[in-house]
Amino acid sequence: MISYEEVLQNLAPCGLNCSKCMAFADGLISRHARELSRLLGSFDTYAERFSKFIPVFNDYPQFKNLLDFFTQADCRGCRKGECKYPNCVVPECSRERKIDFCFQCDEFPCEKVTFDPHLKKRWLSMNRRMKEIGAERYCEETRNTLRYT
Repeated sequence: MISYEEVLQNLAPCGLNCSKCMAFADGLISRHARELSRLLGSFDTYAERFSKFIPVFNDYPQFKNLLDFFTQADCRGCRKGECKYPNCVVPECSRERKIDFCFQCDEFPCEKVTFDPHLKKRWLSMNRRMKEIGAERYCEETRNTLRYT
């Protein structure tokens, strides 16, 4: 079973898994993007040549631009004060209330969150599940789930 300390290293106060985020510096997406970029090397010239008979390679410059973005992930996580979600109040609120997760708050669920409807639904679901089974079991249960579903 995963320790509570490990849970805190992976999960943000809102319940999202930082290590699976595209902005997380040491996350899987960033690491795989860096590896793919390394493996592609100087593929630009090949993509240009291939585009003459495989049209999808006309989009390679846009793909490379996005891949470069993923390789430059620099977030260290919400618990370290680097939340990338615009105007997110959760990290600061959890620090002020001296709690690790939203579900631990007496006011959960509250209307303070500024999430879009999709993320708000996920936030509620994640925190209700953690409240039901505990953060350690939740982290273990979601270990192999995708961040972006």
